[in-house]
Amino acid sequence: MPEDAPLLIVDAVLPALERLGIAGRARTGARIAAITGSVGKTSTKEMLRAALEGQGRVHAAEASYNNHWGVPLTLARMPADTDFAVIEIGMNHPGEIAPLARMSRPHVAMITTVAAVHLEAFENVEGIAQEKAAIFEGLEPGGCAVINGDLAVSPILRASARAAGAKIIGFGGGVSNHHRLREAHVREGATVGKARLWRTDIMLKVATEGRHFMVNALGVIAVAQAMGADRARAICNLSAWAPPAGRGTRETVVIDPARDGETLELIDDSFNANPTSLSASLAVLAAARTRDGVGRVHRGRRIAILGDMLELGPRERGMHAEMANDPAMAALRTVHCVGPRMRALHDALPEAQRGRGSSGSRS
Repeated sequence: MPEDAPLLIVDAVLPALERLGIAGRARTGARIAAITGSVGKTSTKEMLRAALEGQGRVHAAEASYNNHWGVPLTLARMPADTDFAVIEIGMNHPGEIAPLARMSRPHVAMITTVAAVHLEAFENVEGIAQEKAAIFEGLEPGGCAVINGDLAVSPILRASARAAGAKIIGFGGGVSNHHRLREAHVREGATVGKARLWRTDIMLKVATEGRHFMVNALGVIAVAQAMGADRARAICNLSAWAPPAGRGTRETVVIDPARDGETLELIDDSFNANPTSLSASLAVLAAARTRDGVGRVHRGRRIAILGDMLELGPRERGMHAEMANDPAMAALRTVHCVGPRMRALHDALPEAQRGRGSSGSRS
C-alpha cells in the first residue's frame, strides 16, 4: 500500500475493534436498545428499526451482526448524532452476552424468547435463560427490561432483571403481562389483532403472517416507548413492517415462463432454525390459503422443504422426529426432509406424507 495510506496499526485486531466500539458508544447521546433471544432477534431488531422510523436518526445492526465482531462493529459505525440505536446480541456458548451488553450499555434490553437452541453448549433451557438474562448486566442505571412473560423460564429472566435494578415490562399472551395480545388473526399477507397495553386497548397489524410476529411487536412497542419514542407513531409504523429475507418473506416463483399461470408461492423462512421457530413457520404454512387450478396439479397443496436444525445437542434426532407431532403437520400434503438430522423426521412421518429425502430417492 502507499506510504501515506490511512492505516491504523494495532497489536491485535479484535481488542482494537472492541475499543473502537466502546469509543463509538461513549461519544453519542443516543438512546440504546439491545435485543437478544433464542428466536426472532434479527426480525425484532428490524421491527424496532421500523417502529422508530421518522422519530429521529436511527442506527441499527446490519444483517445478523450480533456476535463479538458484529456488536463492536455496529457501535463503532454509529454516528455521533444518532438519536436511537438498536443493537442485536447473540450467543452460542456461555459467557458471551454479558461482555457485549456491557459494551453496548443499553437503556432498554429485550428478550424475545428462550428455547431449546445451542444445547450442545448448555445443559438445559434454564442455562440458556441464565445466559440470555445476562443482557441486563449491561443496562444503564434506571434501565428497562422487556421480557416475554409467557415462558416457563420467565421467572429466571425477571429475577435477573430485578437484580440489575431494572424496571420490568412483560409482553405476551398471558394475563400477567403489561402488553398482552388478546387475539390475532392471520390473513393473506398480514396479521391483525387486538392487544392491551397497560390499560389501553389497541388494534395492531404487521404486514406479514404469523402470530409470533404480533407477540414480538408488543415487545417492540414497549421498547420504543421506554426509549422515549412516540407509541402511536410506532404502532402505525409497524402496520407496514415485513420481515427481512429468509425470515418469512414471500415470493411468487414462475415454474414455466412458456405456460401462463404456472406459479407457486414460496415462503422463505430458511435462515437457521430450531424446534420453536420451525413450529411457528409451519403454523404460517398451515394457515396459508391454497389455490386450485394453478400449475400442472389442479388441487392446491401445501408442501414443506425442511433442512437440518443444528446445535441441538445429544437429543437432536429425537427433537427432529418430534416435529412429526406438530399440530400444523396435518395441513401439509408433503414434507421433503433434507439432511442427516431431518432423516429422523422423515422416518417419523406417515408414509403418504413423506417427500423426497436428502438422497433424492422417493421413499
